Amino acid sequence: MEKLYIPVLAGTTREQRESIYAARLVAEVGKTFEEIETELVDPKDFVFPGDGNDPEGKDPRYTAITERADGFFIVSPEYNHSFPGSLKRMLDSELKNYIHKPVAFGGVSSSQWGGVRGIEALVSTVREMGLVATFTDMQFPKIQELFNDEGILQNESYREYVKGAWIELIWMAKVLKYGRETVESKHHKISQQADN
Repeated sequence: MEKLYIPVLAGTTREQRESIYAARLVAEVGKTFEEIETELVDPKDFVFPGDGNDPEGKDPRYTAITERADGFFIVSPEYNHSFPGSLKRMLDSELKNYIHKPVAFGGVSSSQWGGVRGIEALVSTVREMGLVATFTDMQFPKIQELFNDEGILQNESYREYVKGAWIELIWMAKVLKYGRETVESKHHKISQQADN
């Protein structure tokens, strides 16, 4: 099997965001796996006008990423028991490119809970989009203590924690890629018809 492409999606465009340190760590650990290619996808680098997944609401660069991707690793802060609107807007801009692809989550918060409620909110959203959530979530509690002001990790144990989440995501990506390529489904037929 050729290398899997699994991008890491950063979850917010907020100027004061500390969750970007966690997203960078996840991408860095991902690059240690020989069987995958990964990169950090920052919503700050894209433009999503309007709402929904209509043609005028897409950024073609993000469309290309989702089309090529074999899975996703979302790293998002928790805002008010949910996740940021900028992440929702980015995710909403695509739909058919998500179907039958896995997604892992990294939750970030300044409290001790590590963004678990943000992850819970994401699960129902991505399920509706056709993505398949893994069960090995990653939590980054007390983000202000976990990384210093320069974004340097202060607890090296987190590299191993992140590695565990990647292992599950990679396994799921391999299985679902095989399924998408060899097992016909109703959604696959509908997607092909929409392209023609």
